[in-house]
Amino acid sequence: MNPIKIVLADDHELVRDGIKSLLESENEFHVVAEASDGKEALEVIAVQNPDLLIVDIRMPRMNGLEVVKEMTKSFPKIKKLVLSMHDSEEYVVEAIQAGADGYLLKGSSKSEFLKALHTISNGGKFFAGDVSAYIINNFVNGSTKTSSKPEGIPEELSNLTNREKQILELILEGKGNTEIADALEISKRTAEVHRFNLMKKMNVKNLVELTTKSRELNLI
Repeated sequence: MNPIKIVLADDHELVRDGIKSLLESENEFHVVAEASDGKEALEVIAVQNPDLLIVDIRMPRMNGLEVVKEMTKSFPKIKKLVLSMHDSEEYVVEAIQAGADGYLLKGSSKSEFLKALHTISNGGKFFAGDVSAYIINNFVNGSTKTSSKPEGIPEELSNLTNREKQILELILEGKGNTEIADALEISKRTAEVHRFNLMKKMNVKNLVELTTKSRELNLI
C-alpha cells in the first residue's frame, strides 16, 4: 500500500518539524511538502496533489479556515485536518462550515492524532472529543446553528463545552492538571488548554476566583 501523502501547513517551523518527525516514524504516512502560510499551502497543494492537508487554524496571509474553504471548492477530494489551540464550539462550527474533515487540539496525544489521521484517510470525520453531540448531529443533518442559551442556566455555564464542564467539576474536587489528564485520559497539555479556556469563559484569573464564582453559581 502506498503511503498517505501529506502536506503540513503551520507558520511555526518547530511545530512542523515535530509533526513531520512523528508522521515519518509511521510507515503509512509521507510528508511531501510543507508551507508556512495559507497562500503557500494552496500553491504547494496544487503542485503536490496530496491525499491530506494538516493545517494550523492561525497563519499569515490566509488562515487555516480560509485555506480549507478554498480547498473545498478547488480540491474537494483532498482531506483536511485543522489543528487548533481553541476548543470552543464556534471554531469547530466554522471549520465544519468551511469543509474540514477533522478538528483537533494541538495538545492532543499522539494516539489521538494518529487516530484522527486514520479516520479521515478512510473517509470518516474526526472532531475533538469536546465537540458536543448537538453540533455533530446538526452537521450530519445539514445544519450548523448553535443552540440558544437554555432558560435558567447562567450564561457562564451555558457557554462551556461538555469537556470544560468535566474539567470544572474535577477542579472543584481539588484535582490538578496531571490528575485531570489521567482522569479524562487526555494529555496534560490538553488539560491545561481546557483549563485556560474554562477560566476565560468564567471570567476568572485564578483558582480562588473560580471557587468564588462557583459558589455564586451554587455549584459548590
